Amino acid sequence: MFKRSTNQRVSMNLYRSLVSFCSSLTLFLFAFALLSVGSAQAQDVSSMETEFSDLKLWYNQPAPQWNHALPVGNGRLGAMVFGETAAERIQLNEETFWAGGPYDPTNPGGAEALPEIQRLLFAGEVNKAHDLFGRTMMGKPYEQMKYQSLGDFWMFFPGHEEVTDYRRELDLDQAISTVSYTLDGVRFTREVFSTAVDQAIVVRVSADQPGALTFTAELHGARNQQHSNYGTGYFWWEGVPPNGLKVWGKSDDYLGIEGKLRYEARLIAESDGGEIEVDYKTLHVRGATSVTFKIAAATNFVNYKDVSADQEARVAETLDKIVDRSFEDMKADHVVEHQGWFRRVSMALGNDLEIDNALADLPTDERIERFKDESDPSLAALYYQFGRYLLIASSRPGTEAANLQGIWNDMANPWWDSKYTVNINLPMNYWLAESGNLSELTEPLTRLIRDVSEAGVSVAREHWGADGWVLHQNTDIWRATAPMDGPSWGAWPVGGAWLTTHLWEHYLYTEDEAYLKEVYPLMKGAVLFISDILVEHPNTGWLVTAPSNSPENFPARPGNGRFFDEVTGSYLKARTMAIGPTMDMEIIREVFQNFASAANQLGVDAELVETVTNQRSRLAPIQIGKHGQIQEWIVDWDEIEPDHRHISHLWGLFPGSQITPEDTPEHAEAAARTIGRRTTGGCGWSYGHKVGFWARLREADSALHEFRAHLTGSSLPNMFSLCGRALQVDGNFGTTAGMTEMLMQSHRGELVLLPAVPDEWSTGSVEGLRSRGGFEVDLVWSDSVPVSAQIRSDLGNRLIIRSDSRIRVTSSGSTVKVDNADGRSSFETRAGATYQVEFMN
Repeated sequence: MFKRSTNQRVSMNLYRSLVSFCSSLTLFLFAFALLSVGSAQAQDVSSMETEFSDLKLWYNQPAPQWNHALPVGNGRLGAMVFGETAAERIQLNEETFWAGGPYDPTNPGGAEALPEIQRLLFAGEVNKAHDLFGRTMMGKPYEQMKYQSLGDFWMFFPGHEEVTDYRRELDLDQAISTVSYTLDGVRFTREVFSTAVDQAIVVRVSADQPGALTFTAELHGARNQQHSNYGTGYFWWEGVPPNGLKVWGKSDDYLGIEGKLRYEARLIAESDGGEIEVDYKTLHVRGATSVTFKIAAATNFVNYKDVSADQEARVAETLDKIVDRSFEDMKADHVVEHQGWFRRVSMALGNDLEIDNALADLPTDERIERFKDESDPSLAALYYQFGRYLLIASSRPGTEAANLQGIWNDMANPWWDSKYTVNINLPMNYWLAESGNLSELTEPLTRLIRDVSEAGVSVAREHWGADGWVLHQNTDIWRATAPMDGPSWGAWPVGGAWLTTHLWEHYLYTEDEAYLKEVYPLMKGAVLFISDILVEHPNTGWLVTAPSNSPENFPARPGNGRFFDEVTGSYLKARTMAIGPTMDMEIIREVFQNFASAANQLGVDAELVETVTNQRSRLAPIQIGKHGQIQEWIVDWDEIEPDHRHISHLWGLFPGSQITPEDTPEHAEAAARTIGRRTTGGCGWSYGHKVGFWARLREADSALHEFRAHLTGSSLPNMFSLCGRALQVDGNFGTTAGMTEMLMQSHRGELVLLPAVPDEWSTGSVEGLRSRGGFEVDLVWSDSVPVSAQIRSDLGNRLIIRSDSRIRVTSSGSTVKVDNADGRSSFETRAGATYQVEFMN
């Protein structure tokens, strides 16, 4: 499962000891370690196991609320473990259980009002344009469907209220949540994991003394208790003798969309010793030493148009396959499969093992609190790996894409419906995948883009009178693509275009031409739509989008302020509608360039390439405003909310690549001014975005400041990112991606090592990062400068390294010719070869 054999790796602890010596001695020992295949190999294996075994979140008390519970997942089935001793709740999710059923929110004829809306906007009549959009171009219904909780698995342990030596932990390396405690001299342990191998959630309860387990268990469904009109959904639950429980039901109708999903969750229990008995709705365990519960769940969902599957048959098939499997075998297979993803990257920050070991003995919530004022490099490394863990747990090939909360949700009416918000959150969910060596986990996003490219054709035609396809600011499992919520959010036509940049990024990392041919029609469809909707600004001659908005932010234009909105039936702070916001122009500029590159690579669509290349040259440019900032809108308006959570107009800095210190220094300086004016704050994902911004600007201390503020001020004790009162995964994924940008960048076609490493991380090592062009990078550094690197070339491309130091390169014991010029070192590579790079500091 590992991409490199152990003799190609040098352990993290060995790295930490080596970096304290001078670079020449370090390189000598590094080379010696690589050649010592015998005993050194065994030592490396042991050290690597120790390094990964330290990657645990742990606590000395149960989770007091759902937001603090610990997550496990296999991409499809998720669980949140609370760790209560007397009444344990394990909340369950199945990723395809949503409200409603297949529907099409297209509003026929909506495009008829578009010319008048544009006329009003260019005439400065924004209020009227806003209202007309709401009356004519919104999807029907105005809202989308909600992600739902599947239910809860409860275990009740009489007399277990007062215990000692309590520990609740999540082992990131094994993807197992464990709760252990002592009662009356007996050590009780619970293990929970969600296995992708067996497509089940496994719960193991054990005692270290025979016959010490006596408890009951129940499997509950979830019901919306806030709205009486949700009464069309239901769940039923009962025992399945001799050793099972099940719950089954249907999804709710919502906004006139019939609930078409049916689901079933079912478990079987096996005990070591004692007895199991099942009555009407409860499973009883008496006098056992251990009990294993195997939980399977499924819905009738096939795809966004098809709900014809048999959920009962799906569950039965899963249980039939695992009924005779031992817990030990299921656990072992689960760990091996998970580590095949997780162990692709290892990271060590700092080199004080004594301090690291002392801090590892602190509960994670206490370490986070301490981190407000104290350095803790290994906590940062733990956070980085937690981000990768969450993506592995919530997005696998063949599953749905990770939503706002990944796959975890306990509410019938979750915040923002726990769906797919496209104006920052869904794209951010996948920023870490390529550089974090989890490229295959983008497959669910690619499939989502393919779905919305189909569903978005009618919306492009009927709402915009355009060819191609469109996705606005949100979608759900039913792939609704029309404007929703209201004009303040829905009037944003570039969501689909943004998503196609992920397709091109995947190609840049893999250069998989078969993949490019597969996704090219999706890229082309998005380009056709954008090309059709661009209009000429009557005052400047620039091509712009109209109507649109700079996501969720309010321009302080004359007359903009609090108003009563027709669509939402509520007072809103101000209107967002605008002409050609900077973010739109940056996205379109990059999308047109990506398309032209893809078409030229495939040798197709020369005429369309010429058209969009000409249009690209006429797009409204990035402008610098009166404060020295990047303008958010064509007109140099201030913001009604100066510290707004979105900084959409810096899309071209990150995740885009149009603003760089090297190529556009004036824009880079203006971008820094922009971030400074926004200040530190916003939702969790806002901090993550700023980490990436500052990393691209090579501002290490500012990037670390945002990371520290995020983890200590806008995250939960379990390290989940927090947005308002909602747990969200986007902030975790965005921050993890930003941390990679601090250590390595490749967006300009060259490899830059340690572009924004802060003093707190001045010594460290990382293995397994991926760069564009098909390279895998291991790096050791000391005093904030690279010491050595090992780089594997998967594709045989020429490698360019930007460095202030000259480099010496060897491969298989032979010296490699290096060309050094203008702060860049470059050399040819062979596919499959590994290169040792020495930095002559």
